Amino acid sequence: MSPPLLQVNDLKKHFPINKGLFGRQTEFVYAVDGVSFEIARGETLSLVGESGCGKSTVGRAILRLFEITSGQVILDGQRIDDAAPSTMRQMRRRVQVVFQDPFSSLNPRMRVRDILAEPIRNFGLAKSAEDLEVRVTSLMDTVRLPREALNRRPHEFSGGQRQRIGIARALAAEPELIVCDEAVSALDVSVKAQIVNLLQDLQREFGLALLFISHDLAIVEHMTHRVAVMYLGKIVEVAPRREIFAAPRHPYTKALLSAVPLPEPGAQRNPIILKGDVPSPINPPKGCRFHTRCPFVFDRCRTEEPTLRAIGPEQWVACHLEEPPQGLIPAGAGSP
Repeated sequence: MSPPLLQVNDLKKHFPINKGLFGRQTEFVYAVDGVSFEIARGETLSLVGESGCGKSTVGRAILRLFEITSGQVILDGQRIDDAAPSTMRQMRRRVQVVFQDPFSSLNPRMRVRDILAEPIRNFGLAKSAEDLEVRVTSLMDTVRLPREALNRRPHEFSGGQRQRIGIARALAAEPELIVCDEAVSALDVSVKAQIVNLLQDLQREFGLALLFISHDLAIVEHMTHRVAVMYLGKIVEVAPRREIFAAPRHPYTKALLSAVPLPEPGAQRNPIILKGDVPSPINPPKGCRFHTRCPFVFDRCRTEEPTLRAIGPEQWVACHLEEPPQGLIPAGAGSP
């Protein structure tokens, strides 16, 4: 079995909160608090969860857009979380990103030609001016935009067209992994489908690996290979697409899937309504972080943090329900 392209081991990112007259660090936001996963070459791993669970922070930590608190990020067998600037330059060519907002992520003063040419020049991928022009026009063909649009600026395009430009800019560096941070959430429904289909076509054509960060489970089901579910800075379940949509094991995953709209008019839905609000990441609950909203609560859930343990060949769950009960009687009631 070939080694994974990307490995993330016990990744943590805690943001300090400065208070008081002298700006002392008195508290931390535990945005990501021990996340581990792998992505194989040519695979799509979707990272899903509610807003504020830390999934975008994971993507930005992998890209080294800020320094992590602890943990390891390994790209193709080489650690990059503490890599020197010279090593990071090569890594940035291999790992690119498509941001959520296609307008703010593009320089409004630059023409599309210059936006696409910039990464090619930065990484020395073009041998001549003619080669550069061929690469730029080829990128427009790849993302299905007209070549005559190269001399236009971002404000002259629709949202979907701007996102295609963002994808083309990511492809310009010839990456192996693309982090898609809510890449379709700001688009209309019909445009979402076009961009998702484009990403799938590009993955097959170039053998790309994708980290697809999203809260839209309907989109995730359409395009992913595996799903990792996050809650309050931790991964609570990881499984292949078929298993997680057909037979989710964690109560939080079941609640998320029950909220997905059904395409059939008048279809019967049985949504699971979770009680209470998401706890603050500044002061997360002890033990299982989901126990304050979980319909199944054991005494140990309030004191012992569950570990992400294998319950199948490719499925992992962090939940005391999946462990031997050890004589404990459920303290809560209800059914997920």
